[in-house]
Amino acid sequence: MNQEKRYRFFEILMAVFVTVLVVSNIASSAKIIDLGLKIFGVQLAFDAGTLLFPLSYIFGDILTEVYGYQRSRKVIWTGFACLVLSSGVFWLISLLPGEATWQSYAGDAAYLAVLGGMSSGGIVLGSLAGYWSGEFTNSFILAKMKVLTKGRHLWMRTIGSTIAGELVDTVVFVMAASAFGVFPWSLFLTLTITNYLFKVGVEALMTPLTYLLVNRLKQVENEDFYDRETNFNPFKV
Repeated sequence: MNQEKRYRFFEILMAVFVTVLVVSNIASSAKIIDLGLKIFGVQLAFDAGTLLFPLSYIFGDILTEVYGYQRSRKVIWTGFACLVLSSGVFWLISLLPGEATWQSYAGDAAYLAVLGGMSSGGIVLGSLAGYWSGEFTNSFILAKMKVLTKGRHLWMRTIGSTIAGELVDTVVFVMAASAFGVFPWSLFLTLTITNYLFKVGVEALMTPLTYLLVNRLKQVENEDFYDRETNFNPFKV
């Protein structure tokens, strides 16, 4: 691989990916949404970050498909570092004393109720573990499938890798968050099923846009990388 090759849109995609990741994690801690719908008797309630988080997998698919697993690995670790940084900032804020006027209309209790998850060990560990394992699962499967299919059937790769990656991510995240008391165990099945179905559904619905972006980027960047000799060790950065 030519390490010196420069791309027009790689850094932009990485910036958008990280922004989606951090914002979705804040939203996950801030609110649980209930649209009043059920499937097979299970209430379809989900954390607010689910609205945005599937986009990170779409960008992950695009990055791996166009630039390859090695560069996608760099983006995943960058997102991981930014999640750690944002969680550290929210934790530090929770320790600092609040101003008297702010305490009268908001206060530490409100801060902890809404953003406490971003500063609590459970939600942070769950989010980081889910994100890390899910994104690398997604990227690895997509890269391998691209070689096996010889670049054909992009829809099969994007949806197939997401089915596996989002399953790992969702189960790990909700389980850790429930274990540390961020979400009640009574919502474990609801949140897991709803989050998973929603994320995979978004990926499927966004397939035409994914095709458009991937094809355009391959033309503009003059790149269509195949991971035939790639070292897939996720810790090789």
